[in-house]
Amino acid sequence: MLDIFKVTFPVSGVSTWVFLPPLVTFILGFFGAMAGITGAFLLLPFQMSVLGYVTPAVSATNLLYNLWAIPGALYRYIREGRMNWPLALVMTSGTIPGMFGGYLIRVFYLPDPRRFKALVGAVLLYLAGRLFSDLVRERGERGPVTRVTGIRLGIRYLSFDYGRRTYRIDPRPLFGLSLLVGLVGGAYGIGGGAILSPFCVAVLKLPVYAVASASLFTTLASSVAGVIFYSVGPSSGPETRPDWLLAALFGLGGLMGTYLGARLQKYIPERPIKVGLLLVVLFVGGRYLWQTLPLVFAWMQR
Repeated sequence: MLDIFKVTFPVSGVSTWVFLPPLVTFILGFFGAMAGITGAFLLLPFQMSVLGYVTPAVSATNLLYNLWAIPGALYRYIREGRMNWPLALVMTSGTIPGMFGGYLIRVFYLPDPRRFKALVGAVLLYLAGRLFSDLVRERGERGPVTRVTGIRLGIRYLSFDYGRRTYRIDPRPLFGLSLLVGLVGGAYGIGGGAILSPFCVAVLKLPVYAVASASLFTTLASSVAGVIFYSVGPSSGPETRPDWLLAALFGLGGLMGTYLGARLQKYIPERPIKVGLLLVVLFVGGRYLWQTLPLVFAWMQR
């Protein structure tokens, strides 16, 4: 009976029920937006493993999904005064040039997606460990959900007031990490927020309420660059260009999910959001490392 809802996308060759893509991304976007991620790093394995979409174009389609999904959440954060523009600027200035390098890596050196899963898995498991350590040491909430104020940005400092505290970091290491994240994101088909958001929360000790907006903006900006690279960059072609129709269905669910997630985030305590972020990062990182074990064993037998 459900076959009447099946549709085949001519660009990617994917055949699935028309309601499945937006349903999946609504769930990913709703919970992800609270932590500053879109769920794209979970959407990619869904496309590969469930839909059977494994060509380099899947990365471009994943990035295109972000362009649909993020604006609604950003609108909510900007309207509520929780948009952390300096933090977004530092991260974006690193990820965008990194995206081009990541695109070249994906096209010329990593056409087999299994080869870069080990790198992504290792990074995510490291961040999961830092998140877990932070949760163990944490003693209660970090203050009420409020507006981001008192923003100050220089070459060696970035600070802002949030709740009852002033947060200050050195933006240079964050810029360097953002550049590396851009490389990984360009190859993996994510905007970078899936790595930068847990890093800012677990390593830099910034409140997730003030990180989410900057992380989503960075993901949006780098995704725009990534879609351009995959569509008209060197060696671009049918095998690298996104499936616009499939991405639109993904984006429809993501747009509604991220908007509602951003709207309801201020009513959710910070600790459950961190726990959710930890579980997702731990699951995906462990899964990717497990999937690369056959490649490791094959290399050891040479």
